[in-house]
Amino acid sequence: MGVSAGPADQPILRDISLSIPVEGILAVAGPSGAGKSTLVRLLNRLDDPVAGTVALEGSDLRDWDPATLRRHVGMVFQKAPVFAGTVHDNLCVADPDVTDERARHVLEHVALPPELLDRPADRLSGGEAQRMSIARALLTRPKVLLADEPTAALDGEARRAVEDLGREIADGGVPIVWITHDTDQLRRLADHVLLLADGQLLAFGHLSELDEHPDPLVRSLIGADAPGSAGEGSS
Repeated sequence: MGVSAGPADQPILRDISLSIPVEGILAVAGPSGAGKSTLVRLLNRLDDPVAGTVALEGSDLRDWDPATLRRHVGMVFQKAPVFAGTVHDNLCVADPDVTDERARHVLEHVALPPELLDRPADRLSGGEAQRMSIARALLTRPKVLLADEPTAALDGEARRAVEDLGREIADGGVPIVWITHDTDQLRRLADHVLLLADGQLLAFGHLSELDEHPDPLVRSLIGADAPGSAGEGSS
């Protein structure tokens, strides 16, 4: 609560107070430089705030063991990190003791064939690598998944496949905080929306509520005034 982050003399985020929903997909949007990635980095303690407190289950993140925290708070990046070796080797980065059965199961969960376990990871397509990255994050059985523009490097079928996977994961009980610049994607996926502008909280609520927001900037950022936008968001 009351969180500011970034350089102390010129914070990127200023006085942010909110409670993140524990279900569904929270889409984080806003203009470039608004502080979206900074916010997500705070949630995984890749950065610490210069003021205020970021808490998980009522405990300040600074009181958590970092390794334990990052098993509870999974993260998927714009470009999937691919480590040397096979797909199985990449899954072992998250869980060195993962069994073959568990590895096959988690690949199936992200719609990848188990036969890929023995494939060199650097031979995966962009969409396959991103789904492998999500599988790796899921191996730790996270309480929440952070996704920093996970489809930015993808297009077409691969982009929609990752969106569908995100929806399935959220509906299965793992809430997702998903950064996006794509208003169409936001409208397809968002259960709740957090809008940032100039480092401050601009709006927060259900997509259907924000569609009626009096601020035209809010409506623009969520595509509310686009033709055919009404009723397209998740309920």
